[in-house]
Amino acid sequence: MFAGAGIEGETVVIAGGLLAHKGLFSLPGAMAAAAAGSFLADQIFFALGRYFRDRPWVRRVRQRALFERALGLLERYPIGFIFAFRFLYGFRTISPVAIGTTRVSARLFVLVNGVSAIVWGVVFTGVGYLFGHGFEKAIERLLPDRHAILILAAGGVALAALVGGWHWWRTRTRADA
Repeated sequence: MFAGAGIEGETVVIAGGLLAHKGLFSLPGAMAAAAAGSFLADQIFFALGRYFRDRPWVRRVRQRALFERALGLLERYPIGFIFAFRFLYGFRTISPVAIGTTRVSARLFVLVNGVSAIVWGVVFTGVGYLFGHGFEKAIERLLPDRHAILILAAGGVALAALVGGWHWWRTRTRADA
């Protein structure tokens, strides 16, 4: 959960909520792991933007249109954007790097990022947990074997990790070209 929340995001965290619903994880533990993984990943991306802003890979990231959109939103709504970027599709990874290249203080980022990570972890793990019963019933109709549900959940997590890794690799190869 911790690594998946930082690398892939919502899919892994919702799957973790489903697994908590099944009793394989504790719900508070899953929420804490999701929040901590997301928080740490964003802190790392912020630090990379802050300390490596003049490196070629950060310059390439700065050339992306989404980077400019992130900076524009940050200028208009600094605290709101720092809180909300993890909830906005497409902004999750690039935003902390963008914020790191600005004059936003590390202290402000840590505080708002921490609160946002907790809310995000609770919300998305809670979604998986709350809808776990309905999801479980739907899967039981399709696959009567209880072990198949666990295999399907693990397969979903693995698929999400593969898609996230493929997307990361694809963006790196485009940036290097």
